Amino acid sequence: MAARKPPTPTPEGFLTGQLLIAMPAMADPRFSQSVIYVCAHTPEGAMGLVINRPVVKPTFEDLLKQLKVAPHPPARQIRLCAGGPVENSRGFVLHTIDWTGEGSLRVNEELALTASLDVLQVIAEGGGPRECVLALGYAGWGPGQLDQEIQANAWLSGPADEPLLFDSDHNTKWRRAFAKLHVDPLLLSDAAGHA
Repeated sequence: MAARKPPTPTPEGFLTGQLLIAMPAMADPRFSQSVIYVCAHTPEGAMGLVINRPVVKPTFEDLLKQLKVAPHPPARQIRLCAGGPVENSRGFVLHTIDWTGEGSLRVNEELALTASLDVLQVIAEGGGPRECVLALGYAGWGPGQLDQEIQANAWLSGPADEPLLFDSDHNTKWRRAFAKLHVDPLLLSDAAGHA
């Protein structure tokens, strides 16, 4: 029996569907103790949503009124978060794939990203995906930039799960993301190692 050659990893999509967890020494205050879900990571760059920065105002109902999406009040509420510093007036709904629309981008086998009003309409009417969160803005990186930040020890990556992505316990998400990796953030060094 011939030995099977292991698959060659490709850079395309390497961190797509994973979490980025800010290291304790993160110098950028916009990302201090942030947990980011990576929606796309390719040679052209990366895009993700910060999932642990709740938005109090506007409320989901306020946003629907502003966008002229009925009914008022909506039949269903969803949480809003500050998804990142880029285009924070745009909304992105991260959701389970039990519902997808024409403009939905499938991230992986479990999740999709939709930036069109049809998802808000369906949710307001009481339907739509089983789990979802509306992010205002996003985090973005140019070609190779995220890889450089990871090499500089700014981020750890790890697996995502529905409770981390969709529950409302925002204050513990950063620590819970580290706990999934069996890492105590208080014991981490900010010095990058090189082999």
